Amino acid sequence: MVSPSTPPINFEVAIHKIIREDWGYLISSLIKSFNDFHLAEDALQDAVEAALINWREKGLPPSTRAWLLTAARRKLIDKIRRDKNFESKTQQIVPLLDNDELLESDYSVPDERLRLIFTCCHPALDHNISVALTLQLLGGLSTTEIARAFLIKPETMAQRLVRGKRKIKQAGIPYIIPDKEQFPARLDAVLSVLYLIFNEGYSASSGKKHIRAELCDEAIRLARILLHLCPDEPEAEALLALMLLHNSRKTARFGKNGVLVPLEEQDRSLWNKKDINEGTKLVEKSLARKQIGAYQIQAAISALHSEASRFKDTNWQEIVLLYDELFKLLPTPVIQLNRIVAFSYLMSPEESIKALEGLKQDIGHYQPYFAALADLYKRCNENKKAIKYYQKAISLSGNKAEQDFLKQRMSDLISLQKL
Repeated sequence: MVSPSTPPINFEVAIHKIIREDWGYLISSLIKSFNDFHLAEDALQDAVEAALINWREKGLPPSTRAWLLTAARRKLIDKIRRDKNFESKTQQIVPLLDNDELLESDYSVPDERLRLIFTCCHPALDHNISVALTLQLLGGLSTTEIARAFLIKPETMAQRLVRGKRKIKQAGIPYIIPDKEQFPARLDAVLSVLYLIFNEGYSASSGKKHIRAELCDEAIRLARILLHLCPDEPEAEALLALMLLHNSRKTARFGKNGVLVPLEEQDRSLWNKKDINEGTKLVEKSLARKQIGAYQIQAAISALHSEASRFKDTNWQEIVLLYDELFKLLPTPVIQLNRIVAFSYLMSPEESIKALEGLKQDIGHYQPYFAALADLYKRCNENKKAIKYYQKAISLSGNKAEQDFLKQRMSDLISLQKL
């Protein structure tokens, strides 16, 4: 226990870290008990404010989680008692009035986070709303933090969150774990939301930075929570593996002055071996379950990249075969694009250019398509065409770091032409 006479340096920072770690755990339990998102959030926020005062004076309780839940429940019950509809809610709160003594340890706090995850990621909700709700309710991020991460105004994000909670209430979205028949499809929606959060952090679609580490870290943390709650789901294992393997290259992705460094030019000694080892083990574990899914294949592809000590040692043949399998599960132009690029290192860039031309109608407004064409023409020493496609890729990019990288590549080719 922390001595009240000697509170730690950065006390509030340390306490907020504890609270954030437990936020999803606590809010999900309150929502389950009281069936009201707004009341649960208000009560928990009040409990947090009380904790900052109480814990500074008296030190940390044996279980901070139990203390916060008990305080939030009491505040919620007091609010309901003051409400004019108290009589109609008596049966709802009576069982909760005498339960404070049950909350003496973390083991007494029910883990309702899986209900919360599936509610936030319900298919009736727009993806952007699901992302915001997941980060706020499960991740414990403030509206301002979420808005900053996605480069929008806090008031805009606040409106998005309000719309999401209103939709949950008006549409009667149940606060439940899906049944056995619905579970696979609903889990896929959850995985999609978490991967969307990670991808927005790893390759930001807009703004000055190409990577937003805080979003990557939060997505990984949420993926760990999901895997803890669904330990036997191979796709949950694979998604965490995929995130870790991508995240392992984070430091090597930028050179001096923050310039983007492509995979083939990265200093692989900078890759995070801990993330690679954990990610690889998770891939192997998920594949051993013999229930192959899209995230497992993507994670296996990323693991093959991680295994190669040099870019030229990459097992492109195996990667192309994996993309073939992935296309069977996800027959999209983006998967075809990635497969064609991988194939170009196995065979020739000329053949891949022909294959990419066939995709233009389906993917003609996708920035990576033109960046890939530019790189392929560059490898064929057709610099004029490469410059043309770099220009197109730059015009479609909304991220400054990415634009700077593409401009540098184009500038290098223009300089070569002048020689």
